[in-house]
Amino acid sequence: MEMKSRKKPKFVRYGWRSKKKLSKSWRKPRGLDNKLREHIAAKGPWVKVGYRRKREERGLHPSGVHEVLVHNPDELRNLPREGVALAVRIASGVGGRKREQIEAEAADIGLRVLNPGHRA
Repeated sequence: MEMKSRKKPKFVRYGWRSKKKLSKSWRKPRGLDNKLREHIAAKGPWVKVGYRRKREERGLHPSGVHEVLVHNPDELRNLPREGVALAVRIASGVGGRKREQIEAEAADIGLRVLNPGHRA
């Protein structure tokens, strides 16, 4: 499935630039005089359901494939082959030797590794 790029605004907390103690993460404005709460367009976007992605696109990797977390080479053999585009992400706790085994087996099967080792 090909994902369509869609412009979605960054939802940031109103006033985070002017107050150092405010984090950037979205919080619903509740003040009586708050202009964002009053939906004044120039004050920034408001989080709404309409910005949500389509059901088929949710949870996919940005390239449009399903992502599977793998800890060892045996887990590659148990993956479904038909009907679903898959990509493999190797778990962070996997060491170098087993990582090379997983990458070699994924190449044999024809799966893409999203975080390959950067060894020469």
